[in-house]
Amino acid sequence: MTLATIFTFVFYLLILVTNGVVSVDYKSALTKSLLYYEAQRSGRLPANQRVQWRGDSGLYDGRDFEVDLVGGYYDAGDNVKFGFPMAFMVTMLGWSVVEFESQLEVNGELDNALAAIKWGTDYLLKSHPQPDVLYGEVGDGNSDHQCWQRPEDMTTPRTPYKIDAQHPGADLAGETAAAFAAASIAFKNSNRMYSKRLLGHAKQLFEFAQAHPGMYQNSIGVAGGFYPSSGFEDELLWAAAWLDRATQDPTYSQYLNQASNTGGTRSMFSWDDKFVGAQVLVAKNLLEGRLKDQYGNLGPYKNNAEQFICNCVQKGSSNVGKSGGGLLWWNSFNNLQYVTTATFVITTYADILANTKNTLNCPAGALTPNDLIAFARSQVDYILGSNPKNLSYMVGYGTNYPQRVHHRGASIVSIKRDSTPVSCQQGFSEWYYKDAPNPNIIEGAIVGGPDPSDNYDDSRGNYQQNEAATANTAPLVGVLARMA
Repeated sequence: MTLATIFTFVFYLLILVTNGVVSVDYKSALTKSLLYYEAQRSGRLPANQRVQWRGDSGLYDGRDFEVDLVGGYYDAGDNVKFGFPMAFMVTMLGWSVVEFESQLEVNGELDNALAAIKWGTDYLLKSHPQPDVLYGEVGDGNSDHQCWQRPEDMTTPRTPYKIDAQHPGADLAGETAAAFAAASIAFKNSNRMYSKRLLGHAKQLFEFAQAHPGMYQNSIGVAGGFYPSSGFEDELLWAAAWLDRATQDPTYSQYLNQASNTGGTRSMFSWDDKFVGAQVLVAKNLLEGRLKDQYGNLGPYKNNAEQFICNCVQKGSSNVGKSGGGLLWWNSFNNLQYVTTATFVITTYADILANTKNTLNCPAGALTPNDLIAFARSQVDYILGSNPKNLSYMVGYGTNYPQRVHHRGASIVSIKRDSTPVSCQQGFSEWYYKDAPNPNIIEGAIVGGPDPSDNYDDSRGNYQQNEAATANTAPLVGVLARMA
């Protein structure tokens, strides 16, 4: 090998390292992804809280209505507790543990993952005080968005909103049932009594959802402008699939078998559309032989799950769009939430295929489990900095990441450093409009991400691209554990 050849090789190797291809540290990203959930906690923080710039908040949630709703998670950059996406986040964290428990343990993050789930399920248990009552929101986005305050200072109304037999919401009840069922499996080895308690609530909520159909925003109107549901059939299938996995009671597989709408081939998997998740869970059972497709009604779940994956990996009949830099592309508003869910599905399905010695037959050719993992890795690497901007879209990962995340708590000096209350409008004038980096780094947060041309505007007012949400990071926890 000549000196010139060696120089050229080293030069290109340095380019790869700079772009994050060689130097991606999945374990570090995994650790940060779970730290993020500590930054989003509401309630009285525990003694082992690691994110020290946060303080206690929301300590009287529900008190005026004689219900204890302290705890849970703030949804994104605001101070509202939206139950619908929170339950989906818990379900995805639960799925991460169910599928990747051994990898989380090897990387020293299993306890932190379980703690993140339990902070959510403890709150959801409080939110379900009776079989046919479920609180689905605390605070409302309209009043909350009029102020820019730390959670510790918030002065906006903390009104709780619920569904019940007279005001149904099968989507909210179904998603929360799925969260409880998935979490019950996650805790089965470490906390059997808690696992049983979660499963009991999952069963009650599934029955409630079946008995009282309807979309939750018709009962909780303030949710409609922020997290409207497009239907409830997907949540019922999602809940049934998780209950089937948690109990192996034929009641739930029969429900899946008899469903008139299994979703078809979906275009995305998200907090609103759970069909793909249910389809993958059924496909796993079919491939592993636990369920038999005696009547031909379960096969479509598997076929549609695989078509979704084929479309994501660019081997389908209706491929998902991609940016010039290779990022899957769905939407200009918080696109990365769809990338992380799709990446989770692809990674999980790759392992299912590997364990059952199968390949994926797409319209444009067959793919091995390794092919799927390689594609999933390309999306994770893009998020972590291997992209045209050399920018990590996980806050706190690497040296180049968003500095002005649209997040109230991160953008205002920590209450630990300055305990002077920040009033509603003062937050805007003194912090929101400041063209300076946030004083607090909200590690592990996945922001909305770049546009289809791979461009990104790191400004606090750019909530479409520069706001993080709890549903964005949750699917990446399992994927990072798998890749670390």
